[in-house]
Amino acid sequence: MAGGAQDDRSVAERVFAIADAFERGDELTLSEIARRAGLPVSTTHRLLAEWASWGGLVRGDDGRYRVGIKLWRLGVRQPTARKLREAARPYLDDLLEATGEHVHLAVRDGLGAVYLERLSGPGAVRIISDVGSRLPLHATGVGLVLLAYAPEGTLAEVLAENPRKFQANTLTGENELRARLAGIRATGISRSVEELTQGAFSVAAPVRDATGEVVAAVSIIAHAERAAEPQFPLGVRMAARGISGVLGLDYE
Repeated sequence: MAGGAQDDRSVAERVFAIADAFERGDELTLSEIARRAGLPVSTTHRLLAEWASWGGLVRGDDGRYRVGIKLWRLGVRQPTARKLREAARPYLDDLLEATGEHVHLAVRDGLGAVYLERLSGPGAVRIISDVGSRLPLHATGVGLVLLAYAPEGTLAEVLAENPRKFQANTLTGENELRARLAGIRATGISRSVEELTQGAFSVAAPVRDATGEVVAAVSIIAHAERAAEPQFPLGVRMAARGISGVLGLDYE
């Protein structure tokens, strides 16, 4: 603890503090985790080793830690996530058959988009997202949709993290992001070309629950040269509408 103050938290509270450290970043160094958790580096190192041994965290070759598949599996067993995946799967299957590209379902987790489902055609463009991945809101199609409908103040939190510019087209400034999000809310769709991955474009739409609240986003990621093809925005709109209907949204 800073200043040598005694840490009276229980072991469980310290473990949870480490889990909370990943709320705003999916890959963190030992020192970053220690700082966010308010723990000594030595204590953090010991607890991280236990997390990694259990499978809750994974240490990469660069020494950074990320959430492991075991934690993600626990998350998707949660009724809401499971219901979303079950509701979405027939529509995702249809999108995959129609496009032969990547199809995603994602939800917002803090300042990241977590991918609950990914289906891919054999010739689909190379991308980095996968089931269980947690990617930045500002640089992904699903993330931008989720950010557009997130609670007030979420964009400010994203900007406070100094969002990374992954590609030349990645938007990171406040004014340009605010304009982008307003456009998504006006059209109900997000389009992005080579913002996270070179050679890829994304089109995404919001999924709503019975109350009308946006709870997820569905997207197609395809080769950038296909960005003008009209079936992509039409497909994600129809899929998002269908999934929302299964979740109880009444369009009448």
